[in-house]
Amino acid sequence: MTTAIMWQPTPEQIATARMTDFMRTINRNYHTNFTTYAELHAWSVERSDEFWKSIWDYFKIIGERGERIVVNPDQIPGAQWFPDAQLNFAENLLRYNDDHVALIFRGENGARDQHTYAELRSEVAALAAAMKRHGVQPGDRVAAMVPNCVEAVIAMLATASLGAIWSSCSPDFGVQGVVDRFGQIEPKLFITIDGYYYNGKQLDVTEKVRDIRAQLPSVEHTVIVDFIGFNYEFDDHSSAWDNFLDRTATTLEFTPMPFNAPLYIMFSSGTTGVPKCIVHGAGGTLLQHVKEHGLHTNITRDDVFFYFTTCGWMMWNWLVSGLAQGATLVLFDGSPFYPSPEALWLVAEEEQITVFGTSAKYLSALEKENYRPKHEHELPALRTILTTGSVLPPESFDFVYRDIKTDVCLSSISGGTDIISCFALGNPILPVYRGELQCRGLGLDVQVFNDDGQVIQQDKGELVCRNSFPCMPIGFWNDPDGSKYHSAYFERFPNTWAHGDYAEITIHDGIIIYGRSDAVLNPGGVRIGTAEIYRQVEKIESVLESIAIGQRWENDERVVLFVRLREGRVLDDALRQHIRQVIRTHTTPRHVPAVIVQVTDIPRTISGKIVELAVRQVVHGEAVKNTDALANPEALEQFRNRPELQE
Repeated sequence: MTTAIMWQPTPEQIATARMTDFMRTINRNYHTNFTTYAELHAWSVERSDEFWKSIWDYFKIIGERGERIVVNPDQIPGAQWFPDAQLNFAENLLRYNDDHVALIFRGENGARDQHTYAELRSEVAALAAAMKRHGVQPGDRVAAMVPNCVEAVIAMLATASLGAIWSSCSPDFGVQGVVDRFGQIEPKLFITIDGYYYNGKQLDVTEKVRDIRAQLPSVEHTVIVDFIGFNYEFDDHSSAWDNFLDRTATTLEFTPMPFNAPLYIMFSSGTTGVPKCIVHGAGGTLLQHVKEHGLHTNITRDDVFFYFTTCGWMMWNWLVSGLAQGATLVLFDGSPFYPSPEALWLVAEEEQITVFGTSAKYLSALEKENYRPKHEHELPALRTILTTGSVLPPESFDFVYRDIKTDVCLSSISGGTDIISCFALGNPILPVYRGELQCRGLGLDVQVFNDDGQVIQQDKGELVCRNSFPCMPIGFWNDPDGSKYHSAYFERFPNTWAHGDYAEITIHDGIIIYGRSDAVLNPGGVRIGTAEIYRQVEKIESVLESIAIGQRWENDERVVLFVRLREGRVLDDALRQHIRQVIRTHTTPRHVPAVIVQVTDIPRTISGKIVELAVRQVVHGEAVKNTDALANPEALEQFRNRPELQE
């Protein structure tokens, strides 16, 4: 069956894309004659040392590269990239110092603020000087519980300028969720806010901040941003943001750091225990992000780049790296549906956003709301839409091109916190096929394995990467022998990164993701990706969203589907039959759930991902180890001791 082409770049778009310019540069410098992305990608994998060297050179990375590109390249993990290099991450993001707008902040309450690159640099200098005065040194941790605001970006850049390590979460985390994360990494400085806005409400977090501080004994000083005007009682170990800054600082110094010096500590979702602390290096993060922004997303200084994210999701870190391209970043904080579904599209129209990033769930919710941005907004500048967070079903491709914009490159991207970037993503010189991620990332030998570790195509299996790459984590925090790190990614297949996604490489050399491997259903020994079921169920007008698990049953496994319906709708036998018929017609009889149950809420992580594993544990009477990782842990109670699941 032929998959429909939804968008095709014009000859002019191909000719002027940075990906094409990069290909010309490779042809010139390495005496190659590549004319297709497939040829370029194959070279980038086969000659990965030359490829990553060329990324450094093409994007004019500020720093000393050194002669050696990689040591022990065939060891996964164990390869050392750019072992002699010195650079500073913040210096590369602040390479511009002019009147071009760097940041625009938009709040759900109507607030708007903007900073030029020169103003941003000045603010970073003032904060870095104050942090240095308070003893922050290379390797120290700075933790932040902050909204997606300008101060968050300033604080990250100031931290990186000193060679210190940044770690952040969003203010909707509970006390235990914050302590579970930051308590492991023992930060010296804690940056936070007095409150935040969400869905029309002002939420005071001053009491939560006091509780968190009491459980983080390593914190020597706390800095509070006056975000909503609540009073905070300061003491000798805390300061207001404006009072903390050192306005006498006139220059910004950048501490040179080794290529693999820790830059970020990110956290796993933590739904199966205390979150794992994933350490990412400065050089690998920088090279991967400039590649993904500059080549795969075609971002330049002329772009206005937006991603709907919080500081608790890796897409925030990914967004902020857009500063290295000199682009204008739009930061939004609040509910994307407040006061109405037009919230983000009003921002897109007013700020003339060119690259609009969001989650697959947001697009699905927008369609369920019957909101059609195309008919409400003028979006002439918009040229790229990015989505991630969960699988983007083919029907959402239809929605984008029908109801948002026809002439737009819709790039579904997939990777994660584990690599702070993407294994599969967009490409401005390739067509968009319905339901597919456009391509595998340059420099990454991404394949799909069967259970025996053999490469397969046009069939479902485990998404893996067979070569080392610079943005692999340095390791996990407090994992001295590397055993936790090794077991997370390298136990399943020797010398290969197993990512934990259930996927397929298509006839077009694109990728389809079917869900997380650990959530794959296995009725009768047949593996089924949950996304295959969600795609069908959520087409049904009565269903807002769903979650599927495998329940142990009679020495086998049966598929159980939970559905959240529109207000006023009830799951009766007729609707159950309709759901089963839709699934059977468009998939296979194996996909049809044995049991369908109505719930009023579906548990999800704070970054918005539904948690099949937690639901499965509750259904089987097992303990969910860390409910603090969930945005709505109370929802789990709906899945406990359901009589429908005993029949």
